[in-house]
Parts: sequence; C-alpha cells; structure tokens
Amino acid sequence: MSIVCPARRQLLLGLSGVAMFSMLPTKVQASRSTTGVRSLGFRNLHTGERGQGSYWIDGNYQSGILSDFSHILRDHRRNESAPMDKRLYDLLFKLKQSLNVEQDFNVISGYRSPKTNAMLASKSNGVAKKSYHMKGMAMDIALPDVKLSHLRDAAIELKLGGVGYYPQSGFIHVDTGPVRTW
Repeated sequence: MSIVCPARRQLLLGLSGVAMFSMLPTKVQASRSTTGVRSLGFRNLHTGERGQGSYWIDGNYQSGILSDFSHILRDHRRNESAPMDKRLYDLLFKLKQSLNVEQDFNVISGYRSPKTNAMLASKSNGVAKKSYHMKGMAMDIALPDVKLSHLRDAAIELKLGGVGYYPQSGFIHVDTGPVRTW
C-alpha cells in the first residue's frame, strides 16, 4: 500500500497552471554563485603601480575596476593594455581563497603585446611564441608571504588552467588555457 500526499496526488491528477503556480515557494532564493563580492589587488613590480577593487558584485563584473586592472596589468615595455580574461580574475580570486590570504598579487607579467612577446621569445626558450599573455589570459605572479611551491600547488589543485613554476625567477605562471603544468 502506498501513501500519496495530497499535493502529490493533485500533481499526479493534473492541475491548472494557476493552481500549480500557487504551490511554488513565494520567496525565491538567489544562488550563492550569483551573490557576494569578489575583490583582488595587484602590484605591478615593473611600474610600482597598485590597484585594488571589487571586480565582481552580485553576479556582475564591474567594468570600471576591470578597466583599472587592465591598465595596471598592461605591457609596460610598450605601454599597451588590453582587456584581461575575466576567468583569470576568478582563478586568482579562488587561489587567494584556497590559500586564505588577503595580500595583493605581485605581478611580473600580465598582458604582453605581440611585439614584446616576440622580442622576449627571441631571447629565451621559456617564452611561448603563442603565449596566452598576448590574449590577456595569463599572468606571472607571486604572493609576498606565500612560499612559491605552495602557490604553485594551490593553483594546480584548482584545475582551472595552465600552471608554470619558475622558482629561479620567483614566480608562477597561471592562465585560463587548457589544464596543464610545467
């Protein structure tokens, strides 16, 4: 013998759209993924410039802050900026959360113009000819009070893109390309 509650029985027997609508909760809960504030801070080690701000508020990216970030993360050699991939900011925000730190990221390289990238690639085997830096999808970063290997391990654990480890140069590379490590 099965027991069917009246609401279920009404659903099984069929209801008009109006009656069905009245059974729905009156208060809609927002998803946690669309509420809250995401903030970041950057210090460009080449220019000394700093920038902080809430780049995402209640599901909306903040264009003014993103524009400020793009300026700080510009190619300092050519003084050219480009919009950075919003997923990169989200990756960095999650990285800070996983490490439970509030510090600003030290940025060695953000956006890189094709001309700068070609110049750097001609001088080093460590620079990709089709670098994600040229697409605004990569950053070379460090956190002052976080051991570089811990920063690398936390970035790898996120599985949100590429992670390169450059201990001799004092930074890790993160990008929003395919998940891979080197």
